[in-house]
Amino acid sequence: MHFNPKQFLRNIPLHFMILPGLVLIIIFSYIPMAGLVIAFQDFSPISGFREITWNGLDNFCYLFELPGFRQVVWNTIFISIMKIAAGLTVPVIAALLLNEVRINGFKRSIQTIIYMPHFFSWVILGGIVVDVLSPSSGIVNMVLKSLGMQPIQFLADNNWFPYILVITDQWKEFGFGTIIYLAALTSIDQSLYEASIIDGAGRWKQTWHITLPGIRPIMILMLTLSLGNVLNGGFDQVFNLYNPLVYESGDILDTMIYRIGLQEAQYSVSTALGLIKSVVSFAFIGFGYYLAYRFAKYRIF
Repeated sequence: MHFNPKQFLRNIPLHFMILPGLVLIIIFSYIPMAGLVIAFQDFSPISGFREITWNGLDNFCYLFELPGFRQVVWNTIFISIMKIAAGLTVPVIAALLLNEVRINGFKRSIQTIIYMPHFFSWVILGGIVVDVLSPSSGIVNMVLKSLGMQPIQFLADNNWFPYILVITDQWKEFGFGTIIYLAALTSIDQSLYEASIIDGAGRWKQTWHITLPGIRPIMILMLTLSLGNVLNGGFDQVFNLYNPLVYESGDILDTMIYRIGLQEAQYSVSTALGLIKSVVSFAFIGFGYYLAYRFAKYRIF
């Protein structure tokens, strides 16, 4: 691609429009990277950077020797993979179902209802989830009691908690994914459906042989781009829902960084853990973009 001075001058207003966002990214994302050096130091906020004591990889060795570190890594990967899998299948199914609705008013109403939780923070949604799943007054356990079953402490049981995270995450986010796949469905050539009707294909065969292949590139793109979130279990959600009773199954890398860094004031150790997480996530993002280009022809530049 050759440099076009006229096109560049014509796009100068657009460059100025992204300037405020670029400044914020530099201030809050790039400049703080200088603080990563404390991952290799015995940092104390009292002495700051005036009395620097370098300890090499001691902070990393200390992390790997922590009793619950491997369990936290497993929790993060397990929860993230379940969220990625659910984030691919649930929106696709919802989009296929909504695509069959022919009453536009009803269809738009459903879209609005399922999309609305995306705009609420986990502080609000976490309170709703706690109330709904309360063992004493929650509507779910009230239904279980009416059926003669014992109440379940969903947010205090290690067997249930990871799956509650996945279900509530989909409740919040699947509406956004549904919008993406509905937009992809509009790009499918309608003449393919007309030809399939002539050949005697029903709705199921049309979905299997036309609709799903038509949105397959978007599905591959969304899947590959989500690989960068393998180590992101969702701090906001977990922090607002978990408690010490479910640390065994719900503690993730982000909440561990929060506890070590802010509650225990081990800033060097928490920075080392954050650095490990960032490096691995960066590698997954790069691999994800490679797969996106390889299978969906998606390019950033």
